[in-house]
Amino acid sequence: MLGTRIVTAIVLLLLVGVCLWVENPWPFLVLLSVATGCALWEWLRLTAAGGRAAAGAGIALGLLTLASAALWLGGDGQVYAKLLSYGIAVRGIVPLAVLGWAVAAVCVIQGRAGAPARSVGWSLFALPALYAAWVSLAVLYLSYGAGYVLTLMALVWVADIGAYFTGRSLGRHKLAPRVSPGKTWEGAAGGVLLAVVFIGLSAQWTGTFGHGLAQRWGLGGALAWALLLAAVSIVGDLFESLLKRRAGYKDSSQLLPGHGGVYDRIDALVPVAPIALLLSGSVF
Repeated sequence: MLGTRIVTAIVLLLLVGVCLWVENPWPFLVLLSVATGCALWEWLRLTAAGGRAAAGAGIALGLLTLASAALWLGGDGQVYAKLLSYGIAVRGIVPLAVLGWAVAAVCVIQGRAGAPARSVGWSLFALPALYAAWVSLAVLYLSYGAGYVLTLMALVWVADIGAYFTGRSLGRHKLAPRVSPGKTWEGAAGGVLLAVVFIGLSAQWTGTFGHGLAQRWGLGGALAWALLLAAVSIVGDLFESLLKRRAGYKDSSQLLPGHGGVYDRIDALVPVAPIALLLSGSVF
């Protein structure tokens, strides 16, 4: 099992790395679209009993994101349509998703793990939440390049790794025992602290997410925002745990051998990406 997990992780990292670093933007945008469609299908499996309707919704969202990319990267003859679609996606759906995640954070704090799995509200929220994540990563990639997006993803990974190892060695007080019994306050603090250190260090290199934050908000502001983003990543992780616990699932699917589903791998990044876009100044 561990060997399978390691092999899958290596393959995923290589795939993301290659798609990010090639000069043509389409490989990364297509990879984002596939991941977004799969994540929607998995999310709806947890909140709407899955089935063909969930699979169809996932395919539809994946195609919608590809259509958005084609429109933005299309010829000059579609300038008005491009600007209209960009405005709706970036200035409308992204802030809406951020507000939705604020509500999700409240639900995580309440920890009602025994509530019914089926939820019309959370099923509907899946659409703007995942589309906003796709839009945010796509816009950041097209605006600032591969290094910027990769270091944003690394912020989430660093927070998760820091929380895991700090929690294992020092964890005593449960963070959300009804949602995810294994997570502790000490682990969360360790993850947030490591994420802040990562942003402080990466701010020294041009083209990174940390450098972009420091340029716009100053180093102190960048560290403060890093703390918030790391905390939000924990909320994203706990929110999916809440949905899985309500549905009685260990993983969102088995698409990734040894890792569960696509949503399992990006649950922390989904709420972080829209906030990162707002902080970058690319929206207004």
